[in-house]
Amino acid sequence: MSNNQGEVVKVSGPLVVAKGLAGARMYEMVRVGEAGLFGEIIEIRGNDYSIQVYEETEGIWPGQPVVRTGEALSVELGPGLIRSIYDGVQRPLDALYRDFGDFIERGAFSAALNRDATWEFKPLAAVGDAVSPGDVLGTVQESKLVLHKIMVPAGISGTVKKIGPMTGNVETEVAVIDTSSGPVPVTMVQRWPVRQPRGVARKLPPNEPLITGQRVIDMFFPIAKGGTACVPGPFGSGKTVVQHQLAKWADAQIVVYVGCGERGNEMTDVLMEFPHLKDPASGEPLMERTVLVANTSNMPVAAREASVFTGIAIAEYFRDMGYSVALMADSTSRWAEAMREISGRLEEMPGEEGYPAYLGSRIASFYERSGKVVCLGKDRREASLSLIGAVSPAGGDMSEPVTQATLRVVKVYWGLDANLAYARHFPAINWLSSYSLYQNVVDAYANDKVDPAWESDRKQAMTLLQREAELDELVRLVGIDALAAEDRLLMQAAKMVREDFLHQNAFDDRDTYTSLKKQNLLLKVILNYYTQARKALSEGASLNALLNLHALENVARAKLIPEDAPNEFTQLQANIAQAIQALPRY
Repeated sequence: MSNNQGEVVKVSGPLVVAKGLAGARMYEMVRVGEAGLFGEIIEIRGNDYSIQVYEETEGIWPGQPVVRTGEALSVELGPGLIRSIYDGVQRPLDALYRDFGDFIERGAFSAALNRDATWEFKPLAAVGDAVSPGDVLGTVQESKLVLHKIMVPAGISGTVKKIGPMTGNVETEVAVIDTSSGPVPVTMVQRWPVRQPRGVARKLPPNEPLITGQRVIDMFFPIAKGGTACVPGPFGSGKTVVQHQLAKWADAQIVVYVGCGERGNEMTDVLMEFPHLKDPASGEPLMERTVLVANTSNMPVAAREASVFTGIAIAEYFRDMGYSVALMADSTSRWAEAMREISGRLEEMPGEEGYPAYLGSRIASFYERSGKVVCLGKDRREASLSLIGAVSPAGGDMSEPVTQATLRVVKVYWGLDANLAYARHFPAINWLSSYSLYQNVVDAYANDKVDPAWESDRKQAMTLLQREAELDELVRLVGIDALAAEDRLLMQAAKMVREDFLHQNAFDDRDTYTSLKKQNLLLKVILNYYTQARKALSEGASLNALLNLHALENVARAKLIPEDAPNEFTQLQANIAQAIQALPRY
């Protein structure tokens, strides 16, 4: 038996222990058994090599061969990623379906990038140019929305010896670089180990919002481009719907959606819906700038962890081209559960609730790969990678380890509330418990780009909601009629903020997305009503008349005003002001 081949000595679910792999390294990929199942070395104890297998291990027994591949779990990066749907280890599901049918055979393999597809390479560098990692050699028009940049791979510096326009598949040689160790051919495809972050020139502080079109997020709990956010919530509170909305409408040039251990029907909804969705900026199908990684709950548990790192490696690759990238992971709790299962089979010392002691550092290693950066390369292009992870705490317990470990590293918390979801208020983001540490950055941006009063309006609206929560306790005890007239008017204004501004219908074409400008106009209608009604109340106007203005009926429909009709908001404000002015004073 050679050093490249060992044999199985133990099988425990997705964990296989082998011996005889002298020289193998941590995280090296191997092929297990006669079926050649994908596996990764995750522990080395003397001559025992523990391997997590990314496929079902049924039919594997001691004595079967284990073959080293010599490389870490890696992704193929090149033209053809966009519009693709992969499993957790970057096998293209459409190709596997074509070759094997509805169910993937164990050990099945298909190249991540289609070798039959041809691409037209247009050079940007010239013979004699000095190049280093990250420099753009040329471009390929990958989709209608994505211009794919072929970059100098990591570890290669020198002078361009040969380059030229050509058409071929991803393995076609497009350039030759003369390095100190000799000429190195460059193709359109490169490989990258998924657990290793890609290099950048330097990181920058986030200074621009990632506009999502969701009013409760953009106005009250925004995320910056290059930022991190988590969406924890109990079963049925709308985590997946929020993730889908962000994937559809977030102001990112590239979207990577990772379904990690989620229900198959939810991933099916994504796969069926995305090709028919239109990109709001270009009108082209959303899939023209999207990569999907699908690892559903019935797929092998070990591949869940791989799927998250597969997605982030692909996202970093597009970030290095200079794009604004958003990655949605749904859900990191399933990933953590996979780590707990593998850790238990490794007989590691368990931490809180049975999770491995390294849970926090593993979660941090994922979220820390976000950021706004200056990319490698002469042009020093700026780009960003935003990470948004859903968390599914068991029983809705926000104190459980995965949620708490996530909150220690992310800067935005969108806490979903089951009571809001049961009341059919979506998105069910609780405005009293959620927070964003990017608020000052986004306020400064919106004050400059949208309206100088953006920050003050937001603070006034949040004050109304907080004061309403305080008065709710009193109302439960003595009834609303016992409140002072000013407090009853405040309760009405806060209700309008909740129902007419924060509530948003994801299935209504007019309401599913709201620009910052429209958000600002809609909130101003509500706040102006409250300001003028308070003034009229102090002048002797009837409270009941102010609460039952006929003009207020149009506020509930204002969210459906088209984006290109801002004058309707101005007219609505004028109608409300006129109605208040016409009320008699006593």
